[in-house]
Amino acid sequence: MPLSASFHTKVNRPVISRLKIMLSVTIITKNEAHHIGRCLESVAWANEIIILDSGSDDNTLEICNHYTANVFSTDWPGFGIQKQRALDKARGDWVLSIDADEQVSPQLRAEIERVIKDNQFDAFEIPRLSNYCGKSIKHGGWWPDYVLRLFKREKGQFSLDVVHERVIVNGEIAKLTQPLLHEAFINSAEVLHKINSYSTLGAQKLHAAGKTTSLGAAISKGLWAFIRTYFLKAAFLDGSHGFRLAISSAEVAYYKYIKLIELQHAQNVSSSNLMGICCKL
Repeated sequence: MPLSASFHTKVNRPVISRLKIMLSVTIITKNEAHHIGRCLESVAWANEIIILDSGSDDNTLEICNHYTANVFSTDWPGFGIQKQRALDKARGDWVLSIDADEQVSPQLRAEIERVIKDNQFDAFEIPRLSNYCGKSIKHGGWWPDYVLRLFKREKGQFSLDVVHERVIVNGEIAKLTQPLLHEAFINSAEVLHKINSYSTLGAQKLHAAGKTTSLGAAISKGLWAFIRTYFLKAAFLDGSHGFRLAISSAEVAYYKYIKLIELQHAQNVSSSNLMGICCKL
């Protein structure tokens, strides 16, 4: 399919039996017009597609409506809760939860259909091949990057984490061999946007857990992230893109802890003001 915003004919959706739906695909979205068309095209063969959007103001919803009637809008409570909400709307025996910037290759589709038919396990981890600004990354901890995305609906649920959510499965888990394709970052602008978003969510998660930090810790976390990614996990083998990836990883780590310092400061100021008010009473 051409660029996601370009489409002309209505997709022929699979005929869904009223008695049984084998596979539901769940996707959460917000302003994913650049990615979502390719994502949906890659799973158009599924029995059911569930879209849960949290306030897109581009043409994401227009594209989604082209592929499925199951498009819903809601607020944004964080990744874990949002993905669980999408899961709660699914009716399939099996669920494939993917992100808007991911695509299922024909080879992965064939493997998914085979393991569902065999029905020997309750869930599957899928190797994810991520693309960083035009290059598929094979090092730096990015490959094979197994992610648990395919599972029996009655056997799995999402953790409620704001970020870095995971599927919790009550059953046997196996691994697939064909990769899930991931357009992690399309350009430097998206890199900067996601660094800001992920570091903010990460700081909020740490703050909610009662964690504290310091400037020295933020600097050391950033340096360690670079060393681990570039040297220990061999991102240097991916050339200049590997170096840029290591810098990005360092920035996420550094700014996560800098933002945690800011949250600590705001909390301390609030507590001091409250104590001052109490003393005057």
